[in-house]
Amino acid sequence: MARVKGGLNTHKRRKRVLKLAKGYRGAKSKQFRTAKQAVMKSLQYAYTGRKLRKREFRQLWIARINAAARMNDISYSRLMHGLKLAGVEVNRKMLSEMAVNDPEGFTNLANVAKEKLN
Repeated sequence: MARVKGGLNTHKRRKRVLKLAKGYRGAKSKQFRTAKQAVMKSLQYAYTGRKLRKREFRQLWIARINAAARMNDISYSRLMHGLKLAGVEVNRKMLSEMAVNDPEGFTNLANVAKEKLN
């Protein structure tokens, strides 16, 4: 039986890693060993970043809602509790959009929440 050499597969694998490392500075984009380490680390950062982005957006939405709520003389937590009691099912993303782009509509929601709390 003939001996199988792994050159083709090795070359493809290394080429794939170096392609992912394109744009990195210095040896990280030229040498396979350092490129592999850099690519592995960058993929870890990318995975973590996808999770962090969700947290950061929720944090931003809550900050916007809180600022708009306090302009309407109610705190964020009381607003959310009042909306829940009123049966208003609007998510934080839409509430923050309303707070920025539709202040009148947000004021109406804040008034609904205030009425339910009293």
